[in-house]
Amino acid sequence: MTVAEGLNGRHLIAGTCVSGDETFLSQPVTGKGQRFAQGTAAHVDAAARSAEDAFWSYSATSRADRAAFLNRIADEIEARGDAITEIGCAETGLPAARLQGERGRTTGQLRLFATHILDDAFLDLRHDAAMPDRAPAPRPDMRMIQRPLGPVGVFGASNFPLAFSTAGGDTASALAAGCPVVVKGHPAHPGTAQIVAEAIEAARVACGLHPGVFSLIQSNSRAAGEALVQHPLIQAIGFTGSLAGGRALFDLACQRPVPIPFFGELGSVNPVFLLPAALAARGPEIGAGWAGSLTMGAGQFCTNPGIVIAVEGPDADAFEAATLTALGAAPAQTMLTDGIADAYRHGRDHLAALADVRLGSGCSGRQNAPDLLTTTGTAFLANPDLAEEVFGPLGLIVRVADIDEMRRVAMGLRGQLTCTMQMDAGDSDIAQALLPVLERKAGRVLVNGFPTGVEVCDAMVHGGPYPASTNFGATSVGTLAIRRFMRPVCYQNMPEAFLAGAIA
Repeated sequence: MTVAEGLNGRHLIAGTCVSGDETFLSQPVTGKGQRFAQGTAAHVDAAARSAEDAFWSYSATSRADRAAFLNRIADEIEARGDAITEIGCAETGLPAARLQGERGRTTGQLRLFATHILDDAFLDLRHDAAMPDRAPAPRPDMRMIQRPLGPVGVFGASNFPLAFSTAGGDTASALAAGCPVVVKGHPAHPGTAQIVAEAIEAARVACGLHPGVFSLIQSNSRAAGEALVQHPLIQAIGFTGSLAGGRALFDLACQRPVPIPFFGELGSVNPVFLLPAALAARGPEIGAGWAGSLTMGAGQFCTNPGIVIAVEGPDADAFEAATLTALGAAPAQTMLTDGIADAYRHGRDHLAALADVRLGSGCSGRQNAPDLLTTTGTAFLANPDLAEEVFGPLGLIVRVADIDEMRRVAMGLRGQLTCTMQMDAGDSDIAQALLPVLERKAGRVLVNGFPTGVEVCDAMVHGGPYPASTNFGATSVGTLAIRRFMRPVCYQNMPEAFLAGAIA
């Protein structure tokens, strides 16, 4: 029996496996599809109510207890490593090595947050002692502490079945903050979600926590997701996905009688600016590197560098030639879902009508090979559609007339997750002038290298101005992510004994 055949296909709601009247059929790359329960508003309501009930005890747990819970989840995921890899490969078509690496990233995130909360710095403790003798008026004792928000809804991502899904960064940071979590699983990998949910449940039981601390609702329709965003007990949402879907949910969150923060990571073309000295010295090398980054994981990364901006001339010709050679040798790859493959071809065809096609994949079905287009700076500035994200291995080279036009292109960009400058020592003056523009456009600005591969660490910012994300002051990767699910509370003249639990 395969791992997939052994799945029960049910939701996990407050420690109980729950079925329903309706089911949906998974669409794996290999093997037969399996039936999974279809989430409804009633399922969401049960999970949210249990999460609210759990909040009172879970938010009062010590930091040490929450750290032990996070570490135990990591242990339980690792114990199921072979099963997760097997079902993940079948459902997504991703290679085993990629899923094994992503599993390590997932458990690493959990352990990072476990370590992070043991240091009380994340609480941002502030204390202004009382000044009873101050004239003309005394000052009361004031203390500020970050406190957990309440139950958090999390949407699994299509392109990261582990690191941005059931036990991914949103879940890890919310649990670390003291918030119960209700996950709406992504239909591209429901079996993977179930096994990871079982790992979280095993950790919850071992740590003796309230069953409402975690729930998983399976669904391939919009109904469950909309119900999760609109449920009055859900206090924040973590989302990674498309601009259209994320914006629709963001609007719902804002339209609630009591609006809630929606932390959505939506879309980015992650432009790469080739500065003249670097382009002259190593244009072909950069072209080969860009092609590798562009096609990594079939281009299905939110940090995929979809656009390059270079000054017109022989150096740009050499860069383009090297890129064409590298992309032409790249094989077709399996996309995560049929829907993603169809959307890629639709986006590619739309851009192909607006730009010059230098390499066309001509693929069909769930397979896609890379595409390369070129355009001028003038055309790019005149047509905003050329700056739209196409999720997959599509690259667009924007040939600008000069550095002034390069800066105008930068100024015209919408918000990005990343912006990159490929530069050498001779480009310092240009880079210094360009940097103030790029840091207003992106959450992460790189010099050399490529943005694919997001380091999980204290300093990472994975977010940016809209439409890269819906909240430019937040990040979904790195320890700062915990602040999304906490809010500051000021305590005036509060006895210290009353605050012991808040900082324990």
